[in-house]
Amino acid sequence: MPNLNKVILAGNLTRDPELRYTQSGQAVTDLGLAINRYSLVDGQKKEEVNFFNVTAWGKQAEACSSYLSKGSPVLIEGRLQQDTWEKDGQKRSAVKIIAERVEFLGS
Repeated sequence: MPNLNKVILAGNLTRDPELRYTQSGQAVTDLGLAINRYSLVDGQKKEEVNFFNVTAWGKQAEACSSYLSKGSPVLIEGRLQQDTWEKDGQKRSAVKIIAERVEFLGS
């Protein structure tokens, strides 16, 4: 069975993009993404919000930093990546999205 790691998300940025450069000069931007989901519970409209951390690289990272800001609507295609680290002697992990394509949906 082949493996597949692909996500497509549409939502709004929760903060301004944070552009930085690696020691080798590669641009990288971190984005916060909020996705609202609505459902009916006992006849009442209920809103659920999910938050995701997204990382974009290269020219795409620079474009995100130049043209996007908090609240900007975007469509992101990418893959999931699990990061692990140690803090205060305890192992931690988090799943983030590595953007392969960021489409600006706003005007």
